[in-house]
Amino acid sequence: MKKSSKVILGTGAGLLALSVAVAETACTIGIKRPKKPQEFKDGILKERAEWRKVNNEKFFAMNPQDVSLVSVNGEEMKGWFLPAENKTNRFVLCIHGYRCNGVDEFSHIAPFYHNDLGYNVLMPDLTAHGRSEGKYAGFGTFDSENIFLWVNWIIENFGEDVEIILHGISMGAATALICNEKNPPKQVKLIISDCAFISAPYVMNNTVKDVVGFQLKPFVALGSVASKIKAGYFFSESNPLKNMDKAKNPVLFIHGKADTFVPFECGQMLYDACPTEKDFYWVDDAIHAFSYYVDKDGYENKVKQFISAHLDTKETTIA
Repeated sequence: MKKSSKVILGTGAGLLALSVAVAETACTIGIKRPKKPQEFKDGILKERAEWRKVNNEKFFAMNPQDVSLVSVNGEEMKGWFLPAENKTNRFVLCIHGYRCNGVDEFSHIAPFYHNDLGYNVLMPDLTAHGRSEGKYAGFGTFDSENIFLWVNWIIENFGEDVEIILHGISMGAATALICNEKNPPKQVKLIISDCAFISAPYVMNNTVKDVVGFQLKPFVALGSVASKIKAGYFFSESNPLKNMDKAKNPVLFIHGKADTFVPFECGQMLYDACPTEKDFYWVDDAIHAFSYYVDKDGYENKVKQFISAHLDTKETTIA
């Protein structure tokens, strides 16, 4: 073999090895479950962590039920279920965001649904999050199928006449939108989408840009290939915007105008593309997933208005 051929082969092998290493790294950073929870040493995120501790204590003081089911990938999924004080057919299924969990994401909103509106509240942990099993985050792909399992759990335990709201934040909001685009069961009535991304590649590229100052699309693309091999999906399969024309139920879009993690333009684009009945609530000065903290009263009033406009004012109770 000529020396030039050996050089070419060696270079090709080196590039292949580098590509594999980059793909592994991108996949690990993007979707692999971290070994320990994320910690925040200062700033508003540390403050939120302290607020969550207080809100979680209040939530657990209401004695929620520990519930579980088996995911579409055969992994145990855990959740907390807080029954309404008075029996009702209204349920809110809360879907948390990336590297969070049900209680941390929604314990501050749970009293609004449970105490003020009198609803049943279900907070599952998505696979690879919280108390649930799993190695890889789904970014709404198989997560949406798992949410349907939780919807079926509600129906099986409380009857065919239940009315379910899917309320998601960040990746959970994207998951709720994907559910709405997959012809959900008739018991799903409304979607509350708080700071959803338009697609997984978009938010991943934007995150890389925030870190290094510019986008590295080949890095994300290689991570997508590794994700398909390891977790069963390409990043491009998580694309609420692309499939918005298939949306079934009314959607309330919420987004902070100061959001840089999932830029405000994502909320506007999703709203503009939605073909069903819809409304929006844009919150000035709110960064990612902070709209409720910034404007609690306005947030709650908008959700109440949206529910009033699209669900019957009188609820039927479960016998």
